[in-house]
Amino acid sequence: MGSLDVNFTDSSLSQTDVFKPLDPEDFRKQAHQMVDFIADYYAKIESYPVLTQVQPNYLRSRLPSTAPYLPEPLQTIFHDISAHVIPGITHWLSPNFFAFFPATVSTAAFLGEMLCTCFNAVGFNWLASPAATELEMVVMDWLAHMLKLPASFMFSSGAAGGVGGGGGVIQNTTSEAIFVTLVAARDRKLEALGTNDVKKLVVYSSDQTHSTFTKASRLAGICPSNVRSIPTSRDTDFALSPELLRKVVEADVESGLVPLYLCLTVGTTSTTAVDPLEPLAHVANDYNMWVHVDAAYGGSACICPEFRHYLNGVERVDSLSLSPHKWLLSYLDCCCLWVKRSDLLVNALSTNPEYLRNQPSESDSVVDYKDWQLGTGRRFKSLRLWLVLRSYGVANIQSHIRSDVRMARMLEGFVKSDLRFEVVVPRKFALVCFRLKSFGRAEPSYVDSLNRKLLEWVNSTGRAYMSHTVVGGVYMLRFAVGATLTEERHVVAAWQLIKDGADAVLKVKGV
Repeated sequence: MGSLDVNFTDSSLSQTDVFKPLDPEDFRKQAHQMVDFIADYYAKIESYPVLTQVQPNYLRSRLPSTAPYLPEPLQTIFHDISAHVIPGITHWLSPNFFAFFPATVSTAAFLGEMLCTCFNAVGFNWLASPAATELEMVVMDWLAHMLKLPASFMFSSGAAGGVGGGGGVIQNTTSEAIFVTLVAARDRKLEALGTNDVKKLVVYSSDQTHSTFTKASRLAGICPSNVRSIPTSRDTDFALSPELLRKVVEADVESGLVPLYLCLTVGTTSTTAVDPLEPLAHVANDYNMWVHVDAAYGGSACICPEFRHYLNGVERVDSLSLSPHKWLLSYLDCCCLWVKRSDLLVNALSTNPEYLRNQPSESDSVVDYKDWQLGTGRRFKSLRLWLVLRSYGVANIQSHIRSDVRMARMLEGFVKSDLRFEVVVPRKFALVCFRLKSFGRAEPSYVDSLNRKLLEWVNSTGRAYMSHTVVGGVYMLRFAVGATLTEERHVVAAWQLIKDGADAVLKVKGV
């Protein structure tokens, strides 16, 4: 690479060269090269260590301290990606990635992303790109039908043009979905109370709710002391208890506080616990709370009839979100949010500067998605989902989910068949939570140490990657099946690796 310290009359720059950052034929050539590079990466992804082996700040020492003054050929850039970037990647798309939750991908979604980038539509309002807005409305209704959501969450049964009634919007992440609904709930409640004082507003969730809920609550102005994290236990498989929720809410009301918002989860991050929506929403409805369902992971499975019961009671809630990038093959980032009353989002989030005014928006006959989200600009993300749904159909997507669940069930069977291990919580979807047993040693710290060593051993091999959690004071290992490229053979090999690790760890510990 060159240095920025170059004379601007440098003769190496041809006076006849014309800078064309987007020449169609040059794009065609380089894009073909890039597709080949990407396809090769996918083809040999198993050859890379799943968990990166680099140390902090490794990349700074390998790259120049300034950008190149003169252009560099694409092949040189490819070389640097292979030599310097790929070694620093933890390969989420590896078939041996079993940590956290998967980030699923597909050919159809990649092509949709190419189209999204191709058009580069900044669809902040309807007029800025009508197709971007209207395709998103169509796709959100398609998904709502797949989930068998009530008609009150769909554009197709709402007000003219979908304005003011129910409907869906693609957010970037669950964090934003929770934040915008929380702000809408806050403003609705303050208007009803005739005050701007948020000090008495209280929000509720279980201690298994994603940590983003606490962050969103603080950003929305909720006092940290009014963010209730209600304990769960193994007795309820770490789901929130309706009876306990009611006791906590009643105590707050007696203290003069105002219940505002309840966040429920279908598939918690630690163990995929499922909060019972219907009885919990009944409690919240008694106190006029906004009820949001975070179904980021588990919600996708509900397109399969055998999992749909986890959404029973959804007709009682105000909003629901799920993340297709976790299980519906759509690439990052993509979070689908449905609300019953979009006017509440618009009232809380709308802006109307003169430079964005236009006749369709002023007529209230169209949806302007800028008023359904935190920012203004937005990408044409619905293309990804549209291509996934059209290219594969509901049947194949259901089959994909069932395949992951089947492989997780197989892993669960392996764990149960080995007397050294135990399944800690019942498996609901495609996550297995397990650990090495205590072997007669009562001290929790000893058992935790065994499992930490096992996790370190497995991950250090580079042949698989798992993560852990602590729930109810119990340290456990998480094995999440779901990477698009994962097949049965990868799960079988990972289990053999886990058993080898257990042999090594127990031998060192003298068990």
